[in-house]
Amino acid sequence: MSNFIRISEAASIGFHTAAYLSQHTDRLVSSHEIAKALGVSEHHLSKVLQRLAHSGIVQSTRGPNGGFRICPEWEKMKLVRVFEAIEGPLTPGRCFLSLPACKGNRCALGTLVHKADDLMRKCLADTTLAEMAKDFHPGE
Repeated sequence: MSNFIRISEAASIGFHTAAYLSQHTDRLVSSHEIAKALGVSEHHLSKVLQRLAHSGIVQSTRGPNGGFRICPEWEKMKLVRVFEAIEGPLTPGRCFLSLPACKGNRCALGTLVHKADDLMRKCLADTTLAEMAKDFHPGE
């Protein structure tokens, strides 16, 4: 069955990585460990980690004993920050379906799509990483 709301694989990896690191705040975590725990490509994860580090969401330490950790203020961080670190700034008013038939205001779903988009934006802006991560149990 298909889902109506879709996010990119990179954004999904970003959310899951942030949640995983929030559960391992006592140590540095290698990208290899994260990739294995999440079942994702280590190469794709590396690109996501670079974006998360660039935006200050994760901190990285290089070297043989290096790795990643979530930033100290992670519990109060809103999910919109993680999303925008990966996808760039959210731009209101654009149809998230982005189909060839949707040109400007000519989308048949018009206000319905915009309402759903607004609700998703509000959800990301109102939900903290701590709220999301409490229900995250990798490996179950």
